[in-house]
Amino acid sequence: MSDDIEALVEERLSVFDDEPDLNDWVEVMSGAAMIVLGVFHLIQPGELVNADVMRWFAAAVIAAGAVWAGHGLKDMAVKEIRRSIALLEMANADNGVDHALIRDVLLNQDAYREFLVQAYDSAWDDGVITEEELEELKSFQEALGITDEEAASMNVKAAIKSAAADGEISEDEARTIESAAQKAKMTPDDVTEAVDKELKKSKD
Repeated sequence: MSDDIEALVEERLSVFDDEPDLNDWVEVMSGAAMIVLGVFHLIQPGELVNADVMRWFAAAVIAAGAVWAGHGLKDMAVKEIRRSIALLEMANADNGVDHALIRDVLLNQDAYREFLVQAYDSAWDDGVITEEELEELKSFQEALGITDEEAASMNVKAAIKSAAADGEISEDEARTIESAAQKAKMTPDDVTEAVDKELKKSKD
């Protein structure tokens, strides 16, 4: 694993504020030692104190050691799982072309075409479409394999829809629509029909 990848993994894991791994090993080894000591005194209680008392004490030591060792093992397991998840996410993020997405686009072209229509509608919400928005829409268009003429037609329809939302179209809005229609190679009759249709919708 390269130093860069290792640094990225450690950065992803840092949000969990984990204890150093040495603490986990100390917990496991200490717990194991307590279990061994408890088992020994459970079998050989000795004569220092009453045998039954010593056995109860040994059982308590075994239980405490098991809990302590289990806690250390649990922490180590969680850290390994988190590390594996971080590595898996990084690996998936660098797979290059998403073939599943391409297949989905090809099989559901109408749905993704509708997505672009909605993107044009959203861009025209404020009545103006900026260069940045046009560049973003262009990237969507190219990704979906939609021709410039089709995209221009979507743009005209979105512009008309936005302009007609208040029930009337101003001179500035009419000029904007006309300019967009020229790029889409739409005839004046087609534009007029689309405008009348949207105005009727807004009044209804």
